[in-house]
Amino acid sequence: MDNKTLTLLITVPLIAVVLGLIWVGWRSRLRRQSDVERLPALPEAPGVPLGSAEGQYVASTTAGDWLDRIAVHSLGIRTNAVLNVYPHGVLFDRSGAPAVYVPAADLTAVRQESGMAGKFVEKDGLLVLSWKLGSHELDTGFRTRRAAEKAHLYESLQQLISAAPRADPHSGK
Repeated sequence: MDNKTLTLLITVPLIAVVLGLIWVGWRSRLRRQSDVERLPALPEAPGVPLGSAEGQYVASTTAGDWLDRIAVHSLGIRTNAVLNVYPHGVLFDRSGAPAVYVPAADLTAVRQESGMAGKFVEKDGLLVLSWKLGSHELDTGFRTRRAAEKAHLYESLQQLISAAPRADPHSGK
């Protein structure tokens, strides 16, 4: 048996084992996160966006833990996307994954970061939106395709968050 065949006989099963372990880990994460509430329904006619940009939906993570990717509802899948900011909320229109809509009242903050969930870029290269999904607080990262669009999008998001009505903490909503 030559070296190439021996290398192939070792490498292929090793790759299969690694992929199997990744799959088992992802399934375990899905089970642990089964209490994450369903995503809000998409608006039927969202209207004209205040700001919009093409880019990459990086992932959603547990707020404050940029490595704890949320697997349920396909929130942990990195995809190309268009981020639209509307007066009533934001819509991540993702390619190859379900769209994600966040009502304005659920948004808590927006900031700029250099990385999250395995995606690292230049200083302040990512927009990170903090929001509430039921009892869970999440961070969602987005990288604009063109750097010049980030400032306008960031400003639109800040205005939306400051103008959004907040739920009354005593009402349970």
